[in-house]
Amino acid sequence: MGRKMLAIGVAGVFAVWSGAQCQSAAAEDRLMLKAGISDPVNTVLAWYMAQDAGLFAAHGLDAEIINMNGGSRGAAELAAGRLDAMHVGLSSVIRVNRAGGDLRSIGSLSNVIRFTFFSAPGIRTAADLKGGVIGVSTFGSESDSTVTLALQRLGLGRDDVILKEYGGGTRRLEAVKSEEIKATPLNEPLASLARAQGVNALIDLVPEQIAWVFSSIVVRRADIAQRADVLMRFLRATAEGNHLALRDAVRAKAVLAKELRITDATILGITYDDFRAQSPPNIEISVKGAENILAQFPGGSAKVEDYVDMSLIDALRAEGFFSDLKRKFAR
Repeated sequence: MGRKMLAIGVAGVFAVWSGAQCQSAAAEDRLMLKAGISDPVNTVLAWYMAQDAGLFAAHGLDAEIINMNGGSRGAAELAAGRLDAMHVGLSSVIRVNRAGGDLRSIGSLSNVIRFTFFSAPGIRTAADLKGGVIGVSTFGSESDSTVTLALQRLGLGRDDVILKEYGGGTRRLEAVKSEEIKATPLNEPLASLARAQGVNALIDLVPEQIAWVFSSIVVRRADIAQRADVLMRFLRATAEGNHLALRDAVRAKAVLAKELRITDATILGITYDDFRAQSPPNIEISVKGAENILAQFPGGSAKVEDYVDMSLIDALRAEGFFSDLKRKFAR
């Protein structure tokens, strides 16, 4: 009896050791990928969910999500080879490419503008804003390019204000409240936080549902061919994380609360609902959104294909990946 128990015990220890070795080997075999974000906002939820649910690992990746504190800054780091992918709007891609870079958006996490422009105390009209400083994250980012649209609603142009880089949304919100700047664009969850703190919403572009490649997945063009396997794995994990976030509200809110440090239940609910309203399930890029952004950048190539590459998304669709996801999450 003792020998039998000893044999079982040894076998059990061997099985545990073997499993650990397999897990270790699997971890060693994973492909490294560094993905930058412009700010911790709700459009990053697909990546946060993929990380939380182990989907990057399941698709053979060891993915690191890094806050770059500005879309254009992150796009420049990507172009320099210090990132493998960047979560940023198409405006930054246009800026980098027209300066000699060669980036492409290969997927989208939001195809509509999600900015509300908030103003400092006492700034209620176009006359109040004229000549004042508007804070944006970085020049060439979506917070910068959408300023043009907000000013048009007030009958103003970019020459009527002073634009300055102020980094992440938290810093910009504090700058507006302290009257250091006169206005700034914010999206969720900071837009709800600003409202809760009584900050004036000067121009709200969200209800207009303007087609825009607001938060896309950007890579170096050369990597689309040279590292297609890595990028396909990344897109699969991202799309699966997106479907999971859309399907499981309870888990998605828990992840949002942790990653965005949201403690207010009302703000958390608004932030998640905003994500659901804007997120394309299969992370596909809006051609109309790309065209709308290009209209804001005259003087260079206006060809969508010079900034967008849909070949990897098309390949996933052709292999039935999105159909499989739909069936999986319908259950």
